Amino acid sequence: MKKTLLIIGCGDIALRTAPLLARYYRLLGLTRRTENFSKLRSHQIIPLLGDLDQQASLKRLSGIADAIIHLAPPPNMGLKDTRTRHLLAALSRQHSRAKGRIPHRLVYISTSGVYGDRDGQWVGEHNPVKPRNDRAWRRFDAECQIRKWGTDTGSNVTILRVPGIYAIDRLPIARLKQGTPALLEKEDSYTNHIHADDLARIIVAAFHYGKNSRIYNACDDSSLKMGGYFDLVADTFKLPHPPRISRAQAKEQIPAGLLSFMEESRRLTNDRMKRELRIKLLYPTVHEGISKVIPDKNCLR
Repeated sequence: MKKTLLIIGCGDIALRTAPLLARYYRLLGLTRRTENFSKLRSHQIIPLLGDLDQQASLKRLSGIADAIIHLAPPPNMGLKDTRTRHLLAALSRQHSRAKGRIPHRLVYISTSGVYGDRDGQWVGEHNPVKPRNDRAWRRFDAECQIRKWGTDTGSNVTILRVPGIYAIDRLPIARLKQGTPALLEKEDSYTNHIHADDLARIIVAAFHYGKNSRIYNACDDSSLKMGGYFDLVADTFKLPHPPRISRAQAKEQIPAGLLSFMEESRRLTNDRMKRELRIKLLYPTVHEGISKVIPDKNCLR
């Protein structure tokens, strides 16, 4: 009999990962909307209704799964991830029909934003975190909760720090069409990427090979500045390059939420991921991931 794996956060990455895990696990997926049920079933995921913001709705998660993928984002406000707190409390609750059954494996998808701005320097998992905004602090809070929960329960937990995810349907086409500016090359920030299909494969590898309480940078081999990424997408889809402006101009012209990503510059190392998770990337760089794509006309609408 297959073991049971519960997916928390059933978005695009979960749906890409599910077919890779279905051969090993019976898949359950937590969703707060009944209209998502048919889509989950079409990806071999049995839907469960529940809301991470409503702790009472999570009672049935107790003792239900042998393993967990936690893909759900934190709340939009504050410094703490209350959603992860509610989830871990539900997973730890004793159930009369499954007493003592704590998931033996949990993989959490975090963000490389916890490293903060490193002025373009290379960053490995051994480097300390330096969150510079509330969004990153919430993610780091979730990491801390999960690692402590793993220690307390004996569950094997793995954390993947993920940068910008891209795929044919996850490209900045709308931004390019709107003519949103990028920074001047000399003032631009290094950014990091991973193809959505490679991330799905990394998640599966983390279940097979991830070490206990271990953190992995889940990124490709690119060393690319943000404006260079936009130019590459523009060239692929025959769109104009974005105009370049200075950082001083950007503070006046670009919304604060978008500007926060442009103000952090770092390059992630992925040696640990490749070595310990035995990953060979399908798309080692963004150039390969995008240049091999045949543009989908629907993306240009």
